[in-house]
This record gives sequence, C-alpha cells and structure tokens, in this order.
Amino acid sequence: MRYDSTMGIRGIALTIFLGASLGRASAADKAAQAVSPSPPGVTASHVSVLTGDQVVQILDQTVDWYRTLGTQQQSSSEPSDLLILYANQQTATQVVDLAFEIARANAELLSSEANTAQSSADKVSSGQALDTLQNKLKGQRQSLQAEMAADRQRTAANKGGGKADLEAKQSELQGELDMINARINLLDTMAEFVNESNAKIASANALKAHIDAIAASVPTASTPLRPLTTAAAAPPSASGPSAPTKGALISSSTLYPSNPSASGRVGIWGLATDVLKLSEKGSTINAIDRRTAALEETFSKIRSAPLERLKALSAQSDALATQADSAHGAALKGVRDQLDTLAWLFQQTSAILIPLSKEGVLLEQYRHNLKNWHDAVLHQYHDALKALGIRLGIVIGMLAIVFAGAEVWRRVVLRYTLEPRRRHQLLLIRKLTVWTVALAIIAFTFVTELSSFATFAGLITAGVAVAMQSVLVSIVGYFLLIGKYGLRVGDRVQIGTVTGEIIDLGLVRMHLMELSSQGPLGATGRVVAFPNSIVFQTSGGLFRQIAGVNFVWHEATLSLPPGSDYAALKDKLLTALRNVVKDYHDDITRQTKQIEKTTASTSVGIAAPQVQLHFSAGSVEALVRYPVQFEHEAEVDERVSQVLMKIISSSADHSAR
Repeated sequence: MRYDSTMGIRGIALTIFLGASLGRASAADKAAQAVSPSPPGVTASHVSVLTGDQVVQILDQTVDWYRTLGTQQQSSSEPSDLLILYANQQTATQVVDLAFEIARANAELLSSEANTAQSSADKVSSGQALDTLQNKLKGQRQSLQAEMAADRQRTAANKGGGKADLEAKQSELQGELDMINARINLLDTMAEFVNESNAKIASANALKAHIDAIAASVPTASTPLRPLTTAAAAPPSASGPSAPTKGALISSSTLYPSNPSASGRVGIWGLATDVLKLSEKGSTINAIDRRTAALEETFSKIRSAPLERLKALSAQSDALATQADSAHGAALKGVRDQLDTLAWLFQQTSAILIPLSKEGVLLEQYRHNLKNWHDAVLHQYHDALKALGIRLGIVIGMLAIVFAGAEVWRRVVLRYTLEPRRRHQLLLIRKLTVWTVALAIIAFTFVTELSSFATFAGLITAGVAVAMQSVLVSIVGYFLLIGKYGLRVGDRVQIGTVTGEIIDLGLVRMHLMELSSQGPLGATGRVVAFPNSIVFQTSGGLFRQIAGVNFVWHEATLSLPPGSDYAALKDKLLTALRNVVKDYHDDITRQTKQIEKTTASTSVGIAAPQVQLHFSAGSVEALVRYPVQFEHEAEVDERVSQVLMKIISSSADHSAR
C-alpha cells in the first residue's frame, strides 16, 4: 500500500507538469534519463549479506552474551578468578566492537542496495522524470531572467514612446518567472517526498539508527564492567606483572591455587559451603561456555555468505578486466565505472568478512579461557570435596571412639559395681559425659572460625547462666544429693518441717510422700516437691536416715515429786524404759553397729534408754531418751508414757505419806 500511494502522488505530479506547456520530452532527453546498469551479476538482491532483522538479531545475541560478564564477576572470588575475568572482559569488548563493525558495514550495503533499487526502472519512470522537469524549468527560468535583464536595459536606454510597451512586457515576463519558481518549488517538495517515502532507504536509515541505539546501551571499553575495589581486582601496574592484553590466553597452571586449603575453612559447615559454591561456579561457567558456543556458531554460519560474495566479485572483476582489453572510448569508461562499483562492494564485503574471522578467533580464545577456568574450579572442587570427606571421616572416627569408650565404661560399671544405687550414678555420669563430649566434637567440627565460636559460646553461656540460674544450681545439687551419703528413692527424709519418703529423685527436683507428724507415721496423701538446690540453703535443713537404719531417738521431760529419793526414782525410770524397748533392743543394737561401720565414726554410742536428772532452784526434772523403731513409734511412746506416769504417781504418794 505504501508503494501504491507513492506512485499515485508521483503520477499526479507527472500529469501536472507533463500536461503543461512544456510539451513531451524529446528522444534525446529520454536517452539522457537512462541509467547505466549495475555491474554484471551485481543485482540489488545480491548486494547485502544479511537482512536488517538478521543484523538486529545478531547484535541482540552478542549484547546478551556480553552481559554474562556480570555473572562471571559475581562468581569471581579468588585472585585467579579476577585474572580470567579481566582477560575475558577485554576479549568480550573486542567481540562486541567487531559485531557493531559488521552491523554497520552490512547497513552500508543495505543502503547501497536501496539506492541501487531507486536507480532502476521505478526511478526512470518517476524520480528521473521529476529531475528532468526540474532541469527544464530551471533552464526556462534562466532564459526568462536573461530576457528580463535585456528588456530592462532597453527600457533604460529608450527615451521615446515605446517605453510603456517595454514595461508591460517586463511585467508579463515577471509573472511567467513567478509561475516557473512556483513550479520549481513544488517539484523540489515532491522530489524530497519521493526520496523520503522510499521504503528501502527508510529501512536502511532505521537500521543505522537502531544499531546506534544498541551501541549506546552497551558498556564499552571506556566504561568497563568492572566495579572491583580490591587490589586484586585492579589490573597489574606497569611495575608489577604485566597485565593480560586484549584477547590474552590464560594458562590453566596460573589458575590453580598453590594451597588447596588456602580459604582457611576449618569447619565442616564452611567446607560444605565451599563445595556447593564451587559446584555452582562450575555450572555457571558451563552455561556461559554454551552461550559462547552458540554465538560462535552463529558467526560461523554467516561467514560463508560474504566469502562467496567476495569470490563472485573477484570473478566479475576478472571478467571486466578481460573485457577492458578490447574496449575503446565510451565502452572503456563504462567498464571503469563497473570496476569502481565492484571495488566498493569488495571493500564493504571485506569489512564484514574480516571482523567475522576475528570473531571466530576471539570466541575460540574466550572458550579456551573458560575451559581453563572450569578445569581450575573443578580441581578446587575435588580438593574441597576431599577435605570435606577427610574432615567427616575424622569426626566419625572421634565419635566412634567416644561411643566405644562409653560402651566399655558401661560394661565395667555393670561388672564391677554391685550396688544398684552406685551403678545408677555411674551410668548417669557416663551418659552425661558421653553426650557432652559428642556435642562438643560436633560443635567444633561445624564451626568455621574458632575465635568467633569462642566469643559466641562465651556470650551464650553467660546468658544461659543468668536466665537459668536456679535450674543450673538444681542440676549441680542433684549430683551432691546422690553422693556417698546421698539420697535415693525410698529414703525417709525431713526437710524443714516436712517429713516424707522419697518417691522420685529427678535431675532438677525431688518428690516426697508426706508422712503425718502426729500419731503413727502414715502417708497424708500429699506429695511435696523440693528443688535440688535445697542442698545449698542454710535454713530449713535436710535430714535423712542412714541406709539400713530405721530407728530414731525420742525425748521426754518429767518433773519429779519433791522430797523423793531421786537416785532410786532414776533407777526405776531406767528399768521401766529398758523393759519397754527390750523386744527391739537387739535389732537397734545391730543398726547402731551398722552406723559405726558405714560412717567410720566412734561417737555413735550405745542405743539404750537414758535418764538424766536436771536440778533447779524449785524442782528436779528428769530427761528421758529412748530409741524407737519407725513402725512402732506410736505404740512405744504410749507404753513409755503409761509406765512413766505410773512410777511418778507412786513416787508422789510415797512422798506424801
């Protein structure tokens, strides 16, 4: 539709001016409008190598590939990585510059193709006709201007009566000149519009503008894609090792670290992180290499077209050179013009082929650097994986030794410790020790930096100690409670005013079944819980019966009648007490010896009733002490009370008589 509308406008312009008083163009004018043909075999469809869409697609692919330098920069963490990054940046910059050079050279060919197309039959029938009319009108304008100049001279020289006629003719000629100028202006406007409305010329100009826009959006060598602030990232100075030049090859030997464990990782967590990062880096390099290979293949495919074009142009130039040997005059001049055209086309096509060949070399070199980088990363990956495996083996071996020692400990305890209570204590200590050592090994294994871990452990330990002070004190108290003379389930204890039997002894607290303090000692049905930290408290007190001992001492104070025979009364009281407890005397004596054996104490004394007299200003009192078994406390106390009351009453009656 665009070409149809353009031809319609051209037709209107031609009709206006061809139908005017100018008449038809002569045969000589038509011959002058003819355009010399293109060189043999050089047609409009064979001038360019790539279409505009192909040029834009190649540029987009190249620019997209160039932006992988950002990914490489993110993956660069070692000095050797920065070296390869710098070399690849120089190569990539060259590749992009050559891609734009190819695009601009092909755009020039497309522009030449558009101009050649406009010089064809379409231009003969329209554009050339406009040019001919413009030239004709300009000639008429010059003729009218010359005639008007001559009339003005005659008018100035004529002083007779014909001056009025000359002025009238001058006015008429001025009108014709104005008309011709108006026609020339219209033709200029139409010619400009015809040139601008040519689709191929507009497309070639748009392609050049598109190429310039893409070039403006790509970082160039003047603004490198290298915001690296470390000294290792900067290119080497002139005094140091020479920096890699553009397109430099990086040897794989320069990328291997001298010390595989130079990263300083000491924990399994750090080593595992290194392994994962190196694996990810290798995958990234492979992905970049695949994109580079795809770009290299693209340039390789389009390289054959300009090569064939150069061969065809060389053959055409040889043919024209042979033709020039027998040409003369105008024919020789035409051959010269065709040779000039072929030389220009050869130069433009070479401007495409040479960068394409350079692109292949640079991309091959780029892939070589990527391969060496990948090999170095793979080497580091294997070293890190090996270090991780060794560290895991050491940890597993240490844990195996710990648990093997724990098993030996358990068997020794079960074999040589016969007392159940002591066996339970040793096994509990074994469990705590084993898990503490195992957790410590695991913690030191996974930590990356010992200094940071020590600081962190100190802070968290202080926080835990403050927040769980009571719990920690209770845990420590547990180990004191289960000592040699410590508590165990079933023991009868007294804590403060509470007397009870231990039914559970935990790591933090103990539970007692409360016993009645009045009458026979029996369970009240209540369970009392005490924290193990009670062992550190100075008030309250903790009383426990020695293992194997089930008697206690009871005391009573009696007021003796005045005037009695106190010595005889003491003997009667002592004899009565012995008669009450004689049924349990042997058992209590045995338990007393058990106390001496267990505690290695010689101050236990004899478990026999005792009566002591206390004299005061107004009376005499007798302190009575006697041992009582737990299960017979109420019965013995009642019998003792009856016997003592009977003796005191008898003594009082005797004193009264």
